[in-house]
Amino acid sequence: MVFYFKSRPEAGDYTIFMGLDKYENEELIKYGFIEDIWFHVDKMSSAHVYLRLQKGQTIDDISEGLLEDCAQLVKANSIQGNKVNNIDVVYTPWSNLKKTPSMDVGQVGFHNSKMVRTVRVEKRINEIVNRLNKTKVERKPDLKAEKEAVYAAEKTERKLQLREKHESKNYPTRFDIGCVSLWFKRKRREELQRLEKERLAEIRSYKGLMLPDTCRPSKKGVFCYLIRVITFIDFDKKKENANCRTKSSSNVGEMNFCNRCHGFY
Repeated sequence: MVFYFKSRPEAGDYTIFMGLDKYENEELIKYGFIEDIWFHVDKMSSAHVYLRLQKGQTIDDISEGLLEDCAQLVKANSIQGNKVNNIDVVYTPWSNLKKTPSMDVGQVGFHNSKMVRTVRVEKRINEIVNRLNKTKVERKPDLKAEKEAVYAAEKTERKLQLREKHESKNYPTRFDIGCVSLWFKRKRREELQRLEKERLAEIRSYKGLMLPDTCRPSKKGVFCYLIRVITFIDFDKKKENANCRTKSSSNVGEMNFCNRCHGFY
């Protein structure tokens, strides 16, 4: 069970709420919102009172009248604090609440003690307490579902704002980028297919098969070719020397010199 209250009209449209017992307080700690401000009597047992601010507001935006309503409600719902005067009420953002497994049900600590503020309450003001009790509404909310629904709506709103921003600046959307990527992939595939067809056609046509640049002989082939040429020339000279009728009578060892072809035989 969660109790909801309305703040004074001049303070604005704000909702103040608190849990029925420590088990409800545990749920409120777990499923709070970033706009929630937590209130509790300092060093005494009391109810956990929350103030839900407007979206975008912080703890510095709490007015004096709104702060007084929350402090009076906390004091009125403290067994010990309601009986004494001059008590301190501490308050801090919900995000600063710290919960560890070793803590009891409904017990909390703080991440940063510097974010905790204190307000002094001199005495109970029945006029404020009675006005708040007249606006009291009891509900059994599904706190987890409410938080998930609010976060989902905020996520959708952020997406719409981002889309409008991109459209106003003519930024490409994710769909446009995907289409462009597919277009480039298709063009690249077509270009590779065209190049492969040209290569196969050139191979089938035997074009450039005997070009000097593509058919250079190896070193071994050149050497064998030169041996054959030299042998052929030597054989041709010997054949020509054999047919020579004009020969020198001078002998150089066992070889004769031909005056016609200027060779030895």
